[in-house]
Amino acid sequence: MKSYNLPAYELVKQEEITDIQSSGYVFKHKKSGARVMVISNEDENKVFHIAFRTPPADSTGVAHILEHSVLCGSRKFPSKDPFVELVKGSLNTFLNAMTYPDKTMYPVASCNDKDFKNLMHVYMDAVFFTNIYEKEEIFRQEGWCYHLEKPEDELTYNGVVYNEMKGAFSSPEDVLDREILNSLYPDTPYGNESGGDPAFIPDLKYSEFLDFHSRYYHPSNSYIYLYGNMDVEERLEWLDREYLCQYDAVCVDSKIPLQPAFEAPAELMEKYSISNTDTETDNTYLSFNVSVGTSLDVKLSNAFAVIEYALLSAPGAPLKQALLDAKVGKDIMGSYESGIYQPMFSVIAKNSNLSSREEFLRIIREVLSGIVENGVDEKALLAGINNMEFRFREADYGSYPKGLMYGIDVMDSWLYDDEHPFDYLRQLDVFEFLKEQVGTGYYEGLIKKYLLENTHASVVIVEPEKGLTARIDEETRNKLAAYKAGLSREEIDLLVEKTEKLRLFQETPSTEEELETIPMLQKEDIKKTVEPLYNEEHDFDGTKVLYHRLPTNGVAYLSLLFSADCVPKEYIPYLGILRSVLTMVDTENYTYGELFNEININTGGIFTGLFAYADPERENAYRAVFEIKSKTLYDKIGFTFNMIEEIILTSKVDDEKRLYEIIAEIKSRLSMRLNSAGHSTAASRAMSYFSNPAVFSDSVTGIAYYKLIEEIEEHFDEKKAELISILKELIRLLFRQDNMMVNYTSDPEGFEGLDAYVGELKSKLGTDKVQPVDNQLSPGGHNEGFMTSSKIQYVARAGNFKKAGYEYTGALKILKLILSYEYLWVNIRVKGGAYGCMSGFGRTGDSYFVSYRDPNLRKTDEVYQGIADYVKNFQVSDRDMLKYIIGTVSELDTPLTPSGKGSRSLSAYLNKMSEEELQRERNEVLNAGQEDIRALAPIIEAILAEDCICVIGNEEKLQEEKDMFDELKPFVG
Repeated sequence: MKSYNLPAYELVKQEEITDIQSSGYVFKHKKSGARVMVISNEDENKVFHIAFRTPPADSTGVAHILEHSVLCGSRKFPSKDPFVELVKGSLNTFLNAMTYPDKTMYPVASCNDKDFKNLMHVYMDAVFFTNIYEKEEIFRQEGWCYHLEKPEDELTYNGVVYNEMKGAFSSPEDVLDREILNSLYPDTPYGNESGGDPAFIPDLKYSEFLDFHSRYYHPSNSYIYLYGNMDVEERLEWLDREYLCQYDAVCVDSKIPLQPAFEAPAELMEKYSISNTDTETDNTYLSFNVSVGTSLDVKLSNAFAVIEYALLSAPGAPLKQALLDAKVGKDIMGSYESGIYQPMFSVIAKNSNLSSREEFLRIIREVLSGIVENGVDEKALLAGINNMEFRFREADYGSYPKGLMYGIDVMDSWLYDDEHPFDYLRQLDVFEFLKEQVGTGYYEGLIKKYLLENTHASVVIVEPEKGLTARIDEETRNKLAAYKAGLSREEIDLLVEKTEKLRLFQETPSTEEELETIPMLQKEDIKKTVEPLYNEEHDFDGTKVLYHRLPTNGVAYLSLLFSADCVPKEYIPYLGILRSVLTMVDTENYTYGELFNEININTGGIFTGLFAYADPERENAYRAVFEIKSKTLYDKIGFTFNMIEEIILTSKVDDEKRLYEIIAEIKSRLSMRLNSAGHSTAASRAMSYFSNPAVFSDSVTGIAYYKLIEEIEEHFDEKKAELISILKELIRLLFRQDNMMVNYTSDPEGFEGLDAYVGELKSKLGTDKVQPVDNQLSPGGHNEGFMTSSKIQYVARAGNFKKAGYEYTGALKILKLILSYEYLWVNIRVKGGAYGCMSGFGRTGDSYFVSYRDPNLRKTDEVYQGIADYVKNFQVSDRDMLKYIIGTVSELDTPLTPSGKGSRSLSAYLNKMSEEELQRERNEVLNAGQEDIRALAPIIEAILAEDCICVIGNEEKLQEEKDMFDELKPFVG
């Protein structure tokens, strides 16, 4: 291992971490007491984070509000929002901050050395020398404030975190997760809500907010992490010189205490709100929860992740199946949370009833007792272990840098014990240990000890209540009215004055001098050329194979694509159901549980997918594709093709009992997804008013799809014969010899012999000759308001500019950044108090503007209406224009894994996008001037002229603004 000459630091620990091809070091800064971890390797995607232990003493959300606030200006970087300036003008590959139940983290990442240093500088200054002490308005903007524009107005609350958490507290799953944590650890910081409970956030005083920062944001309480290929001595010397040397070590009392075990399980009941149109029947959540050791026991932690898979996550898992068979709930879920000091394991029944409580607990006891006596399914255990090991070795986290994920993982041990910093980076020996324990009674012993005999447990039930949100809102209004009534005229005038002062603070831009303190790259730091496409076309006896020749470390990424051109339009929505059914029903040689385990023992998984791409031959048209994909080691490619053959040719889609279970689970999981991603749901629905591709998306993943699933689930006995008939017909239409294309990513070794496997599978496929049909789904509906029991809104407006004769240009990528982090950010987030806002412009012309967890509705739409004027009058400095270009390039150049590069290449191929066209768009970004942005105003006018709005939000709020909509209707349950 390399040695470093660092006089300001003491080397505490150093180890070769061969599992991730890295050298690990832990240093202690002698003067300040700061802990510094270095994970040194050849990865150019460098990561830095600084984290603090921040145990909450109450539920005012002080840790969360601080996380937002420290990034609103600092000593060296006094602009109002350095975070946003970095988003707009850096080549970051990750930039964010996160509040956990017991810690707050500030991570950044970049492949560019200069940029990485800039990001570190801004973040270090932000956490230690934040402007919150000088500007109370930061606290009032990001946390909470009284809002009163005129003395006679109604007094209200506002604030970004306040509104964000109103949204979080509207989700029954969030309510359940929070209550489970609180129920098991009531005498620890985990008994409080670190994000903030809207009922208690207004109790937080500005002085308490400052005290929390001064107490916990000290180097002695910090965990600094550096990952990747960098000059370690230079970076640590810089940390010492610029920041750490200014502090003396102190004792910070932030230790997370252990919750003593209970003498008997705890019971807790909570309510969540449903709208007046929802039913209370089948809408209760039942949960049984236990505390499992500590996160310092890595073997135990991984063992319980495996147990959760074997008992609850895998299709056909025994505890899940027993609860489904008893109709205790329509969706059964397992949860194992290991990112806290005392991990917890949960069994959850969704779409249940309070009357099923005893049956729920009885079945859990009986099934677990039987498993302890007869043994856990060994193949299920091996499948769970292999699945975890494959993901660990592959280290493919999509667009997230793997160094970021490692940095989060190390905190699961380092935060609680300085002697165990690297435990979660050394997993391969743990996986071997877990394999060796299969069949020895080890897992059965853990189930007996922690799930059957453990009194540190709880039963948490979350029940629906109609109108709960309206009642809480009324109580809040009455509380504020009473508070205002008790104020003197002078005190009311002071509230008006403070509201105006905050408005002026928000509307006063940072000065050029302040903005220029933010370090920025130059144009020559930007890569000029586009990332290449890796497309090689091959013909295997009439089957098209698109090969992406890339180093994949022995993993093959395979996808088989089947065109849906032959599927009649009335069957298109059922493709979504087929996507969920395949791999989840019995086949000729396996039960669905055996099938899933066999796949996970031998591969990284087999998955189904469904997507559409723009038809380059026709305007406002799409081509739909059904996809079966897998990732596997080279020596398992033959096995993978055999299993795909088993799935597509022998799946028993006529198993009525299993089909109902799948439909009920689709309904449950889809409801959760559509509710949690209300912004994308609203934007997609708004685009479905004019766009055929968006109608397709809505029909197989969105609100329209949910309505189909709901109809089938509620009338299953009448619908099941038709459903089975359609699924069989879809299999006949799709899986034909002349309808398959192969997409494959590997190095040359993995490509050898592929033709034989493709030929073997092709020979088994159907030979029917089927003609393409006109299956374009046409737009319908317009301007809908979907009413929920939530306390916030998702406001979307959409349109298409190509229909008005305008062409897509790379400058729109810059405008997306400008709107999302300038005009929309300032007006919707900063002034309006919404948690987020975004925009998008597609090459097909489909475009949208949308807000996220937004307290407003009409005000937000008025902001959208002003976009065209903003663009028409756009004028900034040359420095700012360069900043927007750099920020846009950052989004274009997100580092991709080999599988990501293969997916990008396939997308370009299907959409007939050449490297030359991608380079032209990049050049349009690199060479854009302010006049190019102003020239986009007519495009914005064309989008707004479509007059398409969709809002998902509070029932009362939508009723107040019903004139904005053609129709108000209930949202998904």
